[in-house]
Amino acid sequence: MSHPNFASQLDAYLDGELAPVDARELEAHVAQCRECIEFRDRRLALRAAIKARVPTFQASDILRQRVRSALHKHSTIRPWRTLAIAASLAVVALGTWQFATRRSAGEALAADVFTSHVRSLMPGHLTDVLSSDQHTVKPWFNGKLDYSPPVYDFAGRGYPLIGGRLDYVGGSSVAALVYARRQHMINVVLWPTARSRAQGPATQTRQGYHLLHWNTSAYVYWVVSDLGLVELREFSQLLQEADSARP
Repeated sequence: MSHPNFASQLDAYLDGELAPVDARELEAHVAQCRECIEFRDRRLALRAAIKARVPTFQASDILRQRVRSALHKHSTIRPWRTLAIAASLAVVALGTWQFATRRSAGEALAADVFTSHVRSLMPGHLTDVLSSDQHTVKPWFNGKLDYSPPVYDFAGRGYPLIGGRLDYVGGSSVAALVYARRQHMINVVLWPTARSRAQGPATQTRQGYHLLHWNTSAYVYWVVSDLGLVELREFSQLLQEADSARP
């Protein structure tokens, strides 16, 4: 076997769809290849995460009865009508699956942002560029990302800029801006709207930390802090107002 088609072979193997002789060959290869062992483990972890996070939806008794009645009613009519009913049910099922997938992806993204915030609070991880000057922080990102994040200073409103850093969220490098409110750190994580279709919850609390999320036409914003929710909403409003006033 070769590495270029290993991923497809592994998926077939995990689904029990690989021929016995090919399965034995794959197992022998994996046993000797550390790179493929690590890939297999990541694949297994991904499958476990999907299974754990994507909710299942059971049809209600009323829906089941309606489907049975519709099938019974139309069992003697033309085949194309039966196919139309089946297609309609397939569309409903697809819509439910897509909704569940988007919700799961949003929850996973929120978890990534939360982890980013907690990691930043460890010694030496808060900032890569330490400055209260927005004209120092903004240029620092040049060449490090494929976008230039807007940077504002709200020191006059009690939310001074502390600095910025590069972080890794949702499988990509992103900008993280750090602000302060008394002894509380506020992380603002943002990336271009076009990069991500996942929609996270607008407000969420995890282990005492509040997460606020919104999208603009240009950027996806996440704000995280253990600051009280009222003050964190006030800060988010300042950020949104500054963003809307930006030319």
